[in-house]
Amino acid sequence: MNYTYLSAEEAAAIIQNDHTVGIGGFSSVGTPKAVPQALAHRAEELHAQGKAFKVGLITGGATGNQVDSALATAHAVKFRTPFQSNKDMRNAINNHDVQYYDLHLSHIGQDVRYGFLGKIDVAIVEASEITPEGEVILSTSVGISPTLMQVADKVIIELNEAHAGKLTGMHDIYIPATPPYRREIPIYKVNDRAGSIGVKIDSKKLAGIVRTNDRDHIAAFTPLNDTTRQIGENVAEFLSHEYRRGAIPKEFLPVQSGVGNIANAVLGAMGDDRNLPAFSMYTEVIQNSVIDLMLKDRISFVTGSSFTLSEDHLDELYAHIDNLRARVLLRPQEITNHPEMIRRLGIIAVNTALEADIFGNVNSTHVSGCKMMNGIGGSADFSRNAYLSIFTTPSTAKDGLISSIVPQVSHIDSTEHDVRVIVTEQGVADLRGKSPSQRARLIIDNCAHPDYKELLWDYLKLSEGKSYHTPMSLQNAYKMHIAFAETGDMRNTRFE
Repeated sequence: MNYTYLSAEEAAAIIQNDHTVGIGGFSSVGTPKAVPQALAHRAEELHAQGKAFKVGLITGGATGNQVDSALATAHAVKFRTPFQSNKDMRNAINNHDVQYYDLHLSHIGQDVRYGFLGKIDVAIVEASEITPEGEVILSTSVGISPTLMQVADKVIIELNEAHAGKLTGMHDIYIPATPPYRREIPIYKVNDRAGSIGVKIDSKKLAGIVRTNDRDHIAAFTPLNDTTRQIGENVAEFLSHEYRRGAIPKEFLPVQSGVGNIANAVLGAMGDDRNLPAFSMYTEVIQNSVIDLMLKDRISFVTGSSFTLSEDHLDELYAHIDNLRARVLLRPQEITNHPEMIRRLGIIAVNTALEADIFGNVNSTHVSGCKMMNGIGGSADFSRNAYLSIFTTPSTAKDGLISSIVPQVSHIDSTEHDVRVIVTEQGVADLRGKSPSQRARLIIDNCAHPDYKELLWDYLKLSEGKSYHTPMSLQNAYKMHIAFAETGDMRNTRFE
């Protein structure tokens, strides 16, 4: 095939005001970098001339500074979906500059193919290689790139030479058929291949290729502290107990872990616990701790949708690529997060909550019920369908001014019906088979911080006897949130 090569500015000029733009990548890696920044500069120039320029952004998830920050600060985004983790985009969403549609990460690919979100005018994806036959080898993530390349009117490819030749063979690209013709996904073990190593592109759609040489820039995660280490140890100890008593099969089960320092602490503690066998992972994000444990042979195989690695760990991956290439598959997020796969493989899911209430409901997205943080991501894809669903959170936030265990969460993302276990640095609450009153006692006893236990007991005593199956007081359910809003300290709560 003969390809047209463009500058980033020439590629950005293809995108017009009011277009819907699909952005490849996932978890801030494998995203296009040059064209979105050129698009932001173009938007600023047009705005300076008094001309309108805003686009809708549909992504696989978080995109990093080159996309979300650049376009949000240029006031070039009218609509954004799904997950994001950039402060500039977050501020634009909470200021109503950007309309934000938050949904499960397993849904976005098929919603785009079904036409639920309208037409994709232009897709921009990053590749590490393009074969002479027109097969695109993606870079450090997959996300929804295959779907975007399939449905978009025009496709722009950033060919990133920083990854040239290194990732070939590590992708497994499979897109389910559309109902009513859909069959089961042919994956029965974590290491089963279902699709191809690359994405075939229709040459008529390919608007051009932009050459780049720019690795992903992932900031180092917050270092582990006593709280996160203890949470990790509590999760590992709980799983070790479940394994020893036979509640987890002797082969163990694949693990899914969220991203961040708590997730790193959990995986590190599991790797250190020699009562647990080496395990596999079927997850979204392959982060630093996964590479560490693979090199120690504590993780045998991993499926994910991205290598979300700091610079030194990307170096480590490439230094050991001959060892790791056969032990990793990067798949579309629709497959890594698919309820069918999560249920079939029996995933043990560990995700992080902003807050949890005493009945087991979890808020993953909204501070004080209204301010968006990042989005639901894939946590609920896993929590509802997992063999075992665990949510972790420090028992307090803001140096103890906020309790992460409250009478009623201010926003519900994963309900009490999906959450099996809650873990803080204080301990573990196993909620399986427990009524609302029993759950409340377990969570207060085992997970709440000592500064807040008496308050939470007061709420429970106040509510029990005044309500029915669930001991909830409508007039007091949000008193702790109100106390923080009015005084800056939840410990000032006064129940009525």
